[in-house]
Formats: sequence, structure tokens, C-alpha cells
Amino acid sequence: MKKIISGKVREVYDLEDGRMVIVTTDRISAFDVILPTEITGKGKVLNALSEFWFSLTKDIVKNHMISSDLKDMPQEFQKPEFEGRTILVKKLKMIPYEVIVRGYMFGSMYEAYKKGEPFLGHSFTKKYEQAEKLDEPIVTPSTKAKEGHDINVTLEYMKNDLGEELGSKIEKAALAIYKKCYDHAAKNGIIIADTKFEFGLDENGELVLADEVLTPDSSRFWNAAEYKVGTSPKSYDKQFVRDWLKENNLAGDPNIKEVPQDIVAKTSELYRECQKKITGK
Repeated sequence: MKKIISGKVREVYDLEDGRMVIVTTDRISAFDVILPTEITGKGKVLNALSEFWFSLTKDIVKNHMISSDLKDMPQEFQKPEFEGRTILVKKLKMIPYEVIVRGYMFGSMYEAYKKGEPFLGHSFTKKYEQAEKLDEPIVTPSTKAKEGHDINVTLEYMKNDLGEELGSKIEKAALAIYKKCYDHAAKNGIIIADTKFEFGLDENGELVLADEVLTPDSSRFWNAAEYKVGTSPKSYDKQFVRDWLKENNLAGDPNIKEVPQDIVAKTSELYRECQKKITGK
């Protein structure tokens, strides 16, 4: 067994038998810096949400999860500190794109729209306000860069690169997952404005959903009770941490010593509230 990835949040171990173990830590990154202070329980929340969504969407597309029971994992992981934050997954041939689904006029898409420019191959004839729901969600992929930033590309670009059949299959799966999960979250007071998915291919060449799914780290979640068109809604994510960094001129500073405990507590509470609304637990 060897550790193959130590990411911003996750540690990935290759069991070298076609399976991997993924451990989701409490680390948090903001403005491309991993902060020195962890957010209590964050990893468990992300893990629980991904597990919930994997179960909800397995009728749409297979996923890489095998088990979240520590007894199914190597002895090294059968310890209390791994409980609730560790999953055993199938190793896949990963597709080198993040598949972003956008359901609302927001962020970089809204900036392009305001200038009257198309956004990654999408043009809008209807008039939209900031944060307004699109008539239909759209897919805008990005390349997964080994170094530096990912590059946003058009859906057509991805389809030309991967082939029309696989590209269309990915588009269809991403939209179907988004719509099913959007409906579930909406019933529970959360709007999924946008999110990103990652897919891989198994040993039979079948499409498989991988990585994390619909967590506050990979998605823009808004509180439906506070949502208002024409404003910038607050998100269930790193909002308190980001605000504190900006207020203290520390955004992007790699020499941060510590994040205050009240900011940690508020952020932790926000993540837990998100989990409870979506999963009921």
C-alpha cells in the first residue's frame, strides 16, 4: 500500500489490487492556501454527503465506492481516527476533465453575460439578473491541470477530445445527477447553484462517478430561505474563513499562523447544518 496523493483535503492510498482508500481530513484551503488550522468535523461531513449522494444517484450511473466500513479496509485504517472519514473505492482510469454543471446565472458566467459575451460556447438571449435560475442547467467542463490552474473549455472541446459517444454520455449523466440531487436539496431548503463532477472508466470501459460528490467544497450551496434574485447569496462553505482572511489582508498569504477559534466554530457549524438539511442526520 502506498500513498499516491496528498491533496488539499484528501489522502489517497493505493492498495495495488484495483482498490484505493480515500481519507477526508479536516483541512481547509482558501485562496489556494492550505490553512494551518483545521475545521473540526469537516472531513466527516464531506464524507457523509458524498456517501449519501452516491447512494441516491447509483440508478443513474455507477460510482466508485465499495465500502465505508473500516472492517473492509486494511488493518492500518481500523482505528478511531479514520471512522466516518474513510472510504474504500474502486481504482479507475480517470477522465481528465472536471464536469461543471451550472444551474444559475452567477460567477464568471454572469460576468461574461453582463459584457454581452458568450460563455464557453453558451449564448443567452433571455434577460437574466445575478443569481437567477437558468431555464435549463448547462455543462461547462474544465481540464484537470497537473500543475497550475484548470482551464475552462467548451463542451464541444471535451467531446472532440474524448469522442462524441463518451462526451455525450458524460454530459447526460452529469445533468441527470444534478437534476435529481437539485430536487432533493430544494425540498430540504438548499439550492444547488452549481457543482463539479469527476468521472472515470472501469475495467470494462463503463462510466463511473468518482471523487467527492455535491459537497460544500465542490459545489455552491445557497440557503433557499435567504435566496433573492439580483443579489449574491451566501454559501454553505468557507464563507466565514474567506471573509476573515479578506478583512485581515491575509487572502493568499502562505504564512498565516492560525485561524481564530470563533471562525473555526462558525464554519464547522455551517458544514454540519448543510449535512443535516441534506441527509437528515
